[in-house]
Amino acid sequence: MNAMSFTALEGGKTTVDAAALETLSTQIRGTVLREGDAGYDGARSIWNDMIDRRPGLIACCVGASDVVAAVNFARENGLLVSVRGGGHNIAGSAICEGGLVIDLSMMKSVRVDVAARRAWVGPGATLVDVDRETQAFGLALPA
Repeated sequence: MNAMSFTALEGGKTTVDAAALETLSTQIRGTVLREGDAGYDGARSIWNDMIDRRPGLIACCVGASDVVAAVNFARENGLLVSVRGGGHNIAGSAICEGGLVIDLSMMKSVRVDVAARRAWVGPGATLVDVDRETQAFGLALPA
């Protein structure tokens, strides 16, 4: 990767060198996407098609350690950050322009404790994911 220009947290632009970008890529088990990469356009899309922003990077996280690495990278480099969960954010705040998107959409786990009638839901899960798991036990989540 070459050095890249990003939207800074405090406004304006900041540049991140190639070594820092490479380090991020090696720290994340998921994928780090930039414009032009396969999957970039899909990862920057959300349910509201009126939102058309182009982040500098998208960190597609598969676990908590990926999230920690992405947050640390953004903090160390002063980057604007947004967080994309299941992609249903109607206002579009899940996708920032020129900054780092921390994409949690692959973290879709849903665990159901039938006896307690409780579910633990990952940050990328949508209602479809929750319904699939709870309905298997005759439970439903009002939403």
